[in-house]
Amino acid sequence: MEYYVDDRNPITGSNIVKRQKLVVELHEREKATDYETAYNELVEEVAYTWFNRLIAIRFMEVNGYLPSRIRVLSSSSGRNEPDIMLRSEADLVPYLGAFSNEEQAIMVHASETEATVDMDAKYRMLFIKQANALNANLPHLFEKTNDYAELLFTPNYHDGVIQHLINDIDEADFDVTRGGQVEIIGWLYQYYNTEPHDYAVNITGGAVTKNEIPAATQLFTTDWVVRYMVDNSLGKYWLERHPNSDLKSNLDYLLPGEIQIVDSSENLEDMRFIDNAMGSGHILVYAFDVFMKMYAEQGYSSRDAALSIVQNNLYGLEIDKRAYQLAYFALMMKARQYNRRALQPEKVKLNVHVFEDTDTVSPEFLDALSGEYADDIKQIIELFNNARELGSIIKFDKTFNWTKLRENVEDIHTDALDIFGMNQSKKIVLEVLTIAEIMSTKYDVAVTNPPYLNKFDPDMKKYVKKNYADYSGDLFSVFIFNNINLVKIGGYAGYMTPFVWMFIKTYEKLRNYLVANKEISSLIQMEYSAFEEATVPINTFVLKNVPNDGNGTYIKLSAFKGGMNVQRDKVLEAIANPDIDYLYRTNQANFKKIPGSPIAYWASSNLYSLIERSPKFGNAFTTRAGMITGNNNQFIRHWFEISYSIMGISLDSRNAAKESIYRWFPYNKGGDYRRWYGNNDYVVNWENDGLLLRTTTNDKGKIPAHAFNLDYIFQEQITWSSLSSKTFSARLSSNHGLFDASGSFAAVPENSRMVMLGFLNSNVVNYLLGLINPTLNFQKGNVDSLPLVTVNKSIKQNINSLVTQNINLSSNDWNVYENSWDFKVQPLLLHIADDNLSIWYYSVVLTNLGAKNVPIFRLWGVK
Repeated sequence: MEYYVDDRNPITGSNIVKRQKLVVELHEREKATDYETAYNELVEEVAYTWFNRLIAIRFMEVNGYLPSRIRVLSSSSGRNEPDIMLRSEADLVPYLGAFSNEEQAIMVHASETEATVDMDAKYRMLFIKQANALNANLPHLFEKTNDYAELLFTPNYHDGVIQHLINDIDEADFDVTRGGQVEIIGWLYQYYNTEPHDYAVNITGGAVTKNEIPAATQLFTTDWVVRYMVDNSLGKYWLERHPNSDLKSNLDYLLPGEIQIVDSSENLEDMRFIDNAMGSGHILVYAFDVFMKMYAEQGYSSRDAALSIVQNNLYGLEIDKRAYQLAYFALMMKARQYNRRALQPEKVKLNVHVFEDTDTVSPEFLDALSGEYADDIKQIIELFNNARELGSIIKFDKTFNWTKLRENVEDIHTDALDIFGMNQSKKIVLEVLTIAEIMSTKYDVAVTNPPYLNKFDPDMKKYVKKNYADYSGDLFSVFIFNNINLVKIGGYAGYMTPFVWMFIKTYEKLRNYLVANKEISSLIQMEYSAFEEATVPINTFVLKNVPNDGNGTYIKLSAFKGGMNVQRDKVLEAIANPDIDYLYRTNQANFKKIPGSPIAYWASSNLYSLIERSPKFGNAFTTRAGMITGNNNQFIRHWFEISYSIMGISLDSRNAAKESIYRWFPYNKGGDYRRWYGNNDYVVNWENDGLLLRTTTNDKGKIPAHAFNLDYIFQEQITWSSLSSKTFSARLSSNHGLFDASGSFAAVPENSRMVMLGFLNSNVVNYLLGLINPTLNFQKGNVDSLPLVTVNKSIKQNINSLVTQNINLSSNDWNVYENSWDFKVQPLLLHIADDNLSIWYYSVVLTNLGAKNVPIFRLWGVK
């Protein structure tokens, strides 16, 4: 057998040892998983380490923050070679440290030959020396690299990632003197993270694993949303305590509303602001800017203010190490912008931290714990065993004396040999105690864009159910509950989350808790698809940790399509003109008048009263979510796939179906938006009264099929699509079949059926459902909550006539296949006036839109 040896990039000199260390590291990681996973994780770790450093060095060189003031990636004079390549060893030693003999040889050889390969070797050596030298200034970003990490990094300055960084991104975007912002680092990190994010969030059916959580949940928060959250929390908190402050004129996104004066003697240095899912630090960076204005008002110099803010006012926590490093770097750069001494780590200690698991703490270290506080320390260590997954939702069941716990750990003796890893264990535990103390402290303000995640792995699911059962629908709802209780009484918590918590049943307990115990200070509901970074509809809001006492301010942007810039402009318009028709002021106590307490802030007070006093649809009629087959591929077909001879399409009772020879029966499975009649596309295997479907087990030995609604099948019911592409649409299920979970139904007696079908297809219901649940997912409980009014006999006859016409027209359209008459059915329009429910009638309009082809298999009964 012949082997091919690639000797174009030979490993020589000290690199031989580095490669040996790389092999050892791979095999060590392989013990905990498998080789492929270990390999991929190591490559990813090295890649993001150097990516972070490249971006950081670019920002520092553009702004003149490098200690040497020598550009590393580019040339200040426009040359092809970076400035660092043109400096002598003597020029560089004060900043990069002494050069080894091997490094000196590389310098000399490159200057003699100027060959590309030699110049690349010189540049790679200088770049790594610069990165290692910055450990003295930014130790949490420029950590001392492992030898193998240096072996895997092969930069050059004439093509590849460095040239893209220099040429593709305008230098002004980095330059703070020309409008550049340190937040660009967060945007670049999100770009870097795009592929793993897309993979993690698109996993079909499976939970997001611990290692995938950072990629799945890391979304950079839109700048104006950050400003809204901080202006209306930190800014408002300050204005309440300093009513004569000029800060208000600098808060561009402060919403209209009353500022309640609070008598307080709190020192500015003692105000605490936290982002406990901080990502790359965007929120903290803007909070820094707001604090700077506060400090200026109090007479501080910018130099002193900058250091005080990062050491006293700002706190941050994160599960993702790479994001944490960028947040740390961003805050250090903000401090450096005002104070050159900020890059002296012995003088500046930031309060931002990354979670670390404690499962590597050695048994010997645990055995060494003793005394009064040993059990408490062990309890904290156990709580943090899975900290890189649980992060800020770790819950403490008691208070701890953090000073005593830290002293106890610091007193543990370690020796030089440290064969049991005592030093590393001690370091981990001290860091965990610091994080735990931050988590158990009360803050004046907490603002975050929390993770959006509901595909929990077993460990996460168990923990969330145990500790946050009422708020366990998604991680973001846990954060909503957690953070409003993380702030002091009178403090504020700001969020950007999916807006489903405002309406759907999954979050009803969260809504009830907030409405009853906290104050919704302000809220902005965005257009359904405005947030381009995620496939979820978004809102941003600020809660105050006090019981409700007045009106909140709400902005509804649902009508304004076009992305986040459009949303921003409309918010600014509302701030400039509070009388605009999409800004609302309402008391949240009204929300309790609607079943499920949806945050329906745009409803009138009269409508709240109407809903409160009217009987409900669910009290008058039975509604059901349809069944789940457990295996649609096995039990459901399009009707045209089945032979007519074994299809029962007109049976009117369960017994008739049971005694028939038929196997397949009509199945109402929701479908596209369609009113009155139609969407009769599917059949289900219900042979022998569904014997096979009701007894088939899955690979776990369980029967997944359920919710058969046996008392209601094979009867004419009103059905609707649970998930719609437009608005709510109800139909008559006159095909006498069964109902799917996607095709919920209402069992309405015959004498009321047409009136109720007309009601459900009316503009009133469309409006009411927009209050109760303004999503496109219409749940059984939403229909149950609809208020009913009594109609007299003559009105009832007119409604019956109109609805019957609409059903006939829709039925004809559904069954036509040669010439299709499309039609505009102007449905029964119910209009809510301010003080009553009045009924208006519109005639049915039939419009011939010409012939079009409709597949013949749409006809029921075709073999």
